[in-house]
Amino acid sequence: MSRSFDAIIIGAGQAGPSLAGRFSAAGKTVAMVERKHVGGTCVNTGCMPTKTLVASAYAAHVARRAADYGVSLGGTVGVDMKKIWARKQKVTMDARTGLESWLGGMPGCSLIRGHARFTSPHEVEVNGERLEAPGIFLNVGGRAHVPDMPGLAEIDYLTNTSIVELGSLPRHLVVIGGSYIALEFAQMYRRFGSEVTVIERGARLASREDEDVSAAIRDILEKEGIAVRVGVDDIRFARRGEEALVTLAGNEEIVGSHVLVAVGRVPNTDDLGLDRAGVATDKRGFILVDDQLRTNVDGVWALGDCNGRGAFTHTSYNDYEIAAANIFDNDPRRVSDRITAYALYIDPPLGRIGQTEDEVRRSGVKALIGTRPMTRVGRAVEKGETQGFMKVIVDAGSHAILGAAILGVGGDEVIHGMLDGMYAHAPSGVIQRAVHIHPTVSELVPTMIGEMKPLV
Repeated sequence: MSRSFDAIIIGAGQAGPSLAGRFSAAGKTVAMVERKHVGGTCVNTGCMPTKTLVASAYAAHVARRAADYGVSLGGTVGVDMKKIWARKQKVTMDARTGLESWLGGMPGCSLIRGHARFTSPHEVEVNGERLEAPGIFLNVGGRAHVPDMPGLAEIDYLTNTSIVELGSLPRHLVVIGGSYIALEFAQMYRRFGSEVTVIERGARLASREDEDVSAAIRDILEKEGIAVRVGVDDIRFARRGEEALVTLAGNEEIVGSHVLVAVGRVPNTDDLGLDRAGVATDKRGFILVDDQLRTNVDGVWALGDCNGRGAFTHTSYNDYEIAAANIFDNDPRRVSDRITAYALYIDPPLGRIGQTEDEVRRSGVKALIGTRPMTRVGRAVEKGETQGFMKVIVDAGSHAILGAAILGVGGDEVIHGMLDGMYAHAPSGVIQRAVHIHPTVSELVPTMIGEMKPLV
């Protein structure tokens, strides 16, 4: 038994439902195949649940600082993890059911639950049924990478997927990894009341950032009582009763009630039967695509985290926009048009765009750099949130913005003014002459640009 469609989309993550909507609006038939939850990582185990938890942690943190603002609270500030979990779950379920309703109302769209595997370049099998289409779009996302570490299999470790289902408060959360997922959960659970230790193999936290940004991130976390170990190249695990014994190089022992493994992600491409379709991958399993997201097999595209061209919800959605523009709009949009942009959602958040200072130095381009500590940003002072700093790097000749970082209150939002300037190919002087609203964090960006000096 087989069914034919104009398109098959495998994976109902960020790019999938919107692309299905375009096919439906064009009067085409489309099969949306999802083996687990509609919404993918973002809705179910990523952005939405984690940022909901971050918001609860922030509320607890501000409540504990109430006296700093002249506010008196009766008694000790505590957290109710069951209510926090329920709030998170409602946000996730509202988003998931909304997407399911949207897909269910699309003319010509069939939502099929099951695991799709290729049987040929334009045919997949789901639940014993053959589906065929001239266009197949892989949007299968990724999952937590769990490395082969001595003794890890002996303990009940957590990943980003299982920790968001944790409805209790760890006594001591040991976080393996020092990048974005790891640090967000570390600060979150410290603010909930757990003892937290972060263990990172590399020389510093958030290693893809400049050293000054990494150092500032570590300082923020350590000031909240998070223990940090970096440069740890030997990590071993063993069960100690109901808890986990983590032994580091030098025989330092840490006993944790819970262990979170957050050391990167791998694509969900190992069980799709890609070899039967002839779809090429790199050595890490990411599907190889061209600048318009086409694979080496005609009529097969790869969108989102599984193609290795971006690891964020916003890049996945942009993948949908690129594919849709090329297929439906005769608009040759490309991945290479995209400017690097992302955020780290510790508090205060980091907003990052373009190149780092290190990357600009290595390029040999003559550049200007401007910095400003958040202690010299009036809005941050007024809010009592002065940790971090802002930094912008500009081409010394053209004055094009090359990159920027804002680690500070509102940094994830403020950074977009400069990002929009980069997309508009506007020289930094345009932003410098802009009249921003007072009092805001954004109003100090023109001031910072006006104080730039040569990058040496």
